[in-house]
Order: sequence, then structure tokens, then C-alpha cells
Amino acid sequence: MSFKLSKKDIVKEIIKSGKDPAYFINNYCRIAHPMKGLISFKTYPYQDDLLRDFNDFRFNVILKARQLGISTITAAYCVWLMLFHRDKNVLVIATKYATAANLVKKVKHIMKNLPEWLIVSEIVIDNRTSFELSNGSGIKPASTSGDAGRSEALSLLVIDEAAHIEGLQELWTGLYPTLSTGGRCIALSTPNGVGNWFHKTYVDAEVGENDFHPVNLPWDVHPERDQKWFEKETKNMSRRQIAQELECNFNTSGETVVHPDDLAWLNNLHKEPAYRVGYDRNFWIWEKYQEGSDYLMVADVARGDGADNSVFHIIKLNTMEIVAEYQGKPNLDMYSQMLHSAATEYGKCLLVVENNGIGISVLEKLISMGYENLYYSIKSTHEFIEASVAETNEKAVPGFTTSTKTRPLIVAKLEEFIRNKLITIYSQRTFNEFKTFIWNNGKPQAMRSYHDDLIMALAIGCWVRDTALQVNQRDVEYKKAILDSMYIKTNKINTAIKGMDGYEQDFNKKYSKEMQLTKDFAWIFKG
Repeated sequence: MSFKLSKKDIVKEIIKSGKDPAYFINNYCRIAHPMKGLISFKTYPYQDDLLRDFNDFRFNVILKARQLGISTITAAYCVWLMLFHRDKNVLVIATKYATAANLVKKVKHIMKNLPEWLIVSEIVIDNRTSFELSNGSGIKPASTSGDAGRSEALSLLVIDEAAHIEGLQELWTGLYPTLSTGGRCIALSTPNGVGNWFHKTYVDAEVGENDFHPVNLPWDVHPERDQKWFEKETKNMSRRQIAQELECNFNTSGETVVHPDDLAWLNNLHKEPAYRVGYDRNFWIWEKYQEGSDYLMVADVARGDGADNSVFHIIKLNTMEIVAEYQGKPNLDMYSQMLHSAATEYGKCLLVVENNGIGISVLEKLISMGYENLYYSIKSTHEFIEASVAETNEKAVPGFTTSTKTRPLIVAKLEEFIRNKLITIYSQRTFNEFKTFIWNNGKPQAMRSYHDDLIMALAIGCWVRDTALQVNQRDVEYKKAILDSMYIKTNKINTAIKGMDGYEQDFNKKYSKEMQLTKDFAWIFKG
């Protein structure tokens, strides 16, 4: 507004600006343009959305493409927060102290170029990299040392390029208590692979496992960018650079066990569960039991130290859909009861429980509860046998053993199912585990501080479905064929009259032999 305002109008504008950061920024903030010099800050719709998020949510994590002006809109928000609110303490951290100081410099530049009548609080302490206002508000940058901001009560913490800050997990542990009195946090960054604090915070926010509100801003949210712009920008960029700088794609390193293209396919399968049930609402169900369908249930039991989860999947065998899934931390008695109840609900399906560690305790509880359709195998061979005959086989053990020998086999089988699009996974929780499931010195495992419980349970399910059950079915058919060759043709006619066609002198004796043979080899059907 270039025209002269009356005192009454000034009061109205100050009040209006203090209530609405978008109004304040679009009407009174000016920023430095590299070509045009000092220009008015006119926000784009996605920037207006961000301003609302800053007000509506205490914690925001922003996954962004480069050159969208997110740092600038954050700087303008800091100006509004400090100018119209008393005693707001803002701290900015970034990959380098100089980077953090540069954002503070943007804040100061916007502040100093406001109309004089709008400056309701003046700068009273003006240092090279920080400043304070007469209303008690102030802003300063900080290094990424372990004690950054620890001794202060923060109103707003800005973490710029968070994915590129090394050791941010430890830094956040120290900073979080400084926000406990109601402070806010804005963490923004382009992606930088998986496993870092920013990645973990963002993916956990997507499934509601922390207090952060996730925002995804790829290159095309900018209204002035189109396909032509994209092709020009990416002409000399590698695929990884494109994914990281413009597409907001965490998975570009090629280190994940599942190929990034297959991860993209899995991500498109995501569907919210129809039901969230259980004492902790962590039993997610996409499809209830369907009469006539066969199911397989696979469970992994937590170690017991509280660091991981007990999980299970229910797989619809004819379509290989994961129709239900659980992830949580129940005690052993409760978990055993949950397994018994869910397996019974899905047609008393075959229940495979990993027997490593305290998994054997869960299996013993299931046996004592009388669940009849447990998975058994021959010790050291993993040859599947049915529970009905396991009691008579001293080499039979309940459950599935994951070992250094079987782990790569079951993971390879799962990867094969995904690569060939033979399995349907709706769960965001499982998908998030895939994003941090990597090759580490030739071994497939979760990245440090991440989990792979859902993945390993699913891998066992794929292996049992495609190997143990299939081999067992072929074996049964083969044995039946052998036994059939031992049977006599029961349509043969014997007469009691000697000399007539069809009379066999030794028929009864021969028939008796065949019946005995059938009886002697009945064990074939049981094995």
C-alpha cells in the first residue's frame, strides 16, 4: 500500500496484519530478487498453505524440491511471529553455521524493509548474525554442536536442510525439551537418502507415529513450472539428482533390497485399512474372512527388550493379498491370544510362527490353547509336515526357524514376489520398512535404528507359500500316485463258478494281499 494512511487506518492494518501472516506478507514484506532487486513478496498458493500449517500445527516437516522459496516464506513467517508477539525466541540451525546465519539475514532484511509505521517493535540489539526486538523477541543461528540451544526455552526452532545435518538425531534429543513449553518446529529439506533423522521423522509423520505434520512439495507445485521447464532443468542432471532435487524421492541410492522402481509400484498400492481394531487399534484389516478362501498367517515375536514389535500378516493365498496386519507391543499371553483369535477368525488357517528366541514360548502357549493348524517342519530341513502327524515324528519342530542359512532365501523369495508383482501390500507401515531395508555388507537388513519385523514375517510367508506348501502338495500327489499303482482294480469281476469268464482261483487271497499292502503304506498319506 503506497498511499498515505490515516492513523485510524494504520491501527486497522496493524491489527489485520497481526492476525493474518499471509495478509501481512503479501501486503508489506519485500524480498531481494537476484535480477529485479527489492520486490514485493507475493505468495503462491502452496506458500499460503504452509503459513496455515505453521499456525495450525506445532511441528511441521517439509519435504521439498529446491528453489520453491520455502526458506524465504519461513523467514517471512519468523518476521510476523517476532513482530506481533512478545518474547518469541527463534533459533535457526542448518548444515553449517553460515547457512543458518543466512536465513537469519533474510529475516533481518525483511524486517528492515517494512513500512516504518508497521514496525511496532524496533530492533534494539543488532549483531552481525542475530538481533533482538524491543518486545523481547529475538532470533539467532546456531551451530550443529551437541549443546546447540540446550539452555534456552524456544518459541520456534527452524531446521534448514535437515536431511543434510549429520548427527541430527542426537541434536534433536537435546533440542526437543527446549520446546516443551509450547514451542514449535519447522524442519525443511530436500531429501538426502534414507535413514537420517529427517527421513525417519517424515515417514513416521505420514503414518501418524509422531507429532509432526508432513508436507510434500515436489517441483510441480510451483504454478510457473511445467513439463517444458522440467525437461530444461533436468537436461544435465543424473537420475539421482532429479529424484533428490526435484521429485522429493528418498529412495534414489540403489542400496535398498527392493529396487526403487518396485518401491514406487508398492507405494501406489497403499490403501487405508477398512478397520483398525484391537486393544491398541494396531490390528489393521483390509478384508474380512471370505468363505471358500484359503489363508496363511505368519507371525514374528518381539525379542522382549522393547526395542522391536510383535507382528503378523494374514495372506489370502489365491490372490496373495495382505488382508490383515498387526504391529505392536503386547505381552506374550495377550499376543498368543491375539494370534489364536485372528487365525481362528480366518478359517483356522495355517499359522506360521517364527520360533527364534521367545517365539517358542508363544508356540507353546498356542499348543496349550489347542490350536490345531500350526506350522511344523522337520528339524534342519524345513520340510513342512502337518500338525496332525507332527506328534509322531520326533524330528518335528513347531514354527519356522530364521537362520543365517534361511534368511537370504526367504528375503530373495519376497523380493521375487515383489519384482514380479505377485503380491499386494496395502500397508504404509510395511512399505516404510521397505524404504529402509538395505544391503549391508552383502546382508539384507534394516538400517540402524529402523526395524524389519513386518518384512521378515512377510518373507517367511512368501517362502512357505511358494516353497514348503507347494513342495508338500507335489509330494502328496506323488505319493498318492505311487500308492495308486499298488491298488488292485476293484472293477474286476470274480465268479464263484469255475470255468466261467472272470473266475480267478486265487482272487480272495490276492485281494487280501492288496488290502494289507494298502494298510501297510497308509503312513504315506500322513507324512
